[in-house]
Amino acid sequence: MPQSVVSSFPNPKTSSYKPPSAPPVFLLLLIAAMLPAAASAAAVATTPLVAFLQRLQSAALATLGSDGFDPKLYVDLPLKRNLSEVEAAFAALPNVAGVVPAPDLERFVDEYFGAAGSDLVQAEPADFVAEPEGFLPKVKHPKVRAWALEVHALWKNLSRREADDVKERPELHTLLSLPGSGIVPGSRFREVYYWDSYWSIRGLLASKMYETAKEIVRNLLSLIEKYGFVLNGARAYYTNRSQPPLLSSMIMEIYKKTHDLVFVKQSLPLLLKEHKFWNSEIHKVTIQVARGKKHSLSRYNAMWNKPRPESATTDEESASKLSTAAQKKNFYHQLASTAESGWDFSSRWMSNSSDLTTLETTSIIPVDLNVFIYKMESDIAFFAKLTGDSVTSESFLAAAKARRAAITSIFWNSQKDQWLDYWLIKSNSEEFYQWEAHHQNHNIFASNFVPLWIGAYSSDAYKDGPKVEKVLKSLQTSGLLQPAGIATSLTNTGQQWDFPNGWAPLQHMIVEGLANSGSEEARFWLKILL
Repeated sequence: MPQSVVSSFPNPKTSSYKPPSAPPVFLLLLIAAMLPAAASAAAVATTPLVAFLQRLQSAALATLGSDGFDPKLYVDLPLKRNLSEVEAAFAALPNVAGVVPAPDLERFVDEYFGAAGSDLVQAEPADFVAEPEGFLPKVKHPKVRAWALEVHALWKNLSRREADDVKERPELHTLLSLPGSGIVPGSRFREVYYWDSYWSIRGLLASKMYETAKEIVRNLLSLIEKYGFVLNGARAYYTNRSQPPLLSSMIMEIYKKTHDLVFVKQSLPLLLKEHKFWNSEIHKVTIQVARGKKHSLSRYNAMWNKPRPESATTDEESASKLSTAAQKKNFYHQLASTAESGWDFSSRWMSNSSDLTTLETTSIIPVDLNVFIYKMESDIAFFAKLTGDSVTSESFLAAAKARRAAITSIFWNSQKDQWLDYWLIKSNSEEFYQWEAHHQNHNIFASNFVPLWIGAYSSDAYKDGPKVEKVLKSLQTSGLLQPAGIATSLTNTGQQWDFPNGWAPLQHMIVEGLANSGSEEARFWLKILL
């Protein structure tokens, strides 16, 4: 399993989020290559199977206790028999003061369920070769090259396809059927995840595994086709939220390597559908700045207001300190919306960094989300022009230009030389929020520097605009730079996405942004850092 580049992570069982698995594969290959020659959204309905497995999860916690308990395991169990039969057997279990005796629960699970993860089987990718032609040509040192090939070989361990029963009897599984095989994080995270897949694809392209990379994208496109957006992951309990939208970036990386125009044409209509989702009423927010100018940006906002099934017992325990049903409903909504961000959990989303129940994710316009959507709009404009659709191309060029202006206007802080998240304070208008400088979040997070990834800085002609040299100096003095990498925040709350932890996606986006900036100062600094 991937680990923080700064320190070991807290217990993964305390959150539904997993460390993105593929970034280490990509980043290790990348590092080797760089070495010298030596709105409140309406809740979606759950499924009867998920609802039952959540009841089983609660019963298992009561029986087994919290020590080493993993709530996700129970909602990943595939049924061996019809749900009605399993429910009847569950209802007939002996019950002593509200607790099922452990031997009876164990026999029940063994008889009526397959093992968690048995709905997926290992599948070696068809385009895997032990040493691809043209693999990391700059790496000449024998030991470094041997190590890089060992990393490359990990793809065989991470590739999975669904078991035949998933397609034949989908009602017995929370795993969602996908058209092709995919790359999974591993360990307790047995299914495909959304934003993890971007770094999987970057690694696969370094490994010359172009068809496997395309297959991952086709899987994600199939989710858009069915649900209208890419789910957090390929499980029935993830249909209430997405994750950071990096699908267009995956397609762009594949196109740059393969020039497969047919692949782009097939993908474009569903990219347009995903863009519509992220600009729909539940995500879109309008901010009015000086002289009546309005900017449209996006926020995370899950379609869920109950305990997350994969972490239901944990969520219920966290909510137990809240006194009213309305407070708990809002808290569950915020938990799911934070999971949509990928940053679950962090002081970034809390009004009180020591109290998880003060999550206010839907009241925050995040810098990085809007960077990703700007990238999506720019990519769609490029793809549309490539396929001869000049009308769509011009429309999305205009959308990207407008969002880039909004990113600077709403997020940029010329005193800190960083882009800062913006908090939505209650508005007097139903149509927009009025921008106020003091509503920017002045706490320092690695996400404040993610706009480097898309080159969101200005030329010297723009007096107060972002300039890469100023942003670099701000990063150097921010306190985020630690001996092992870039910390996620400066606040040690015990949450996964806070100090002292660092996460591979953030390392990659910031470093790649600086490397591509054209700044000699940035390149010189990176040589020292790496």
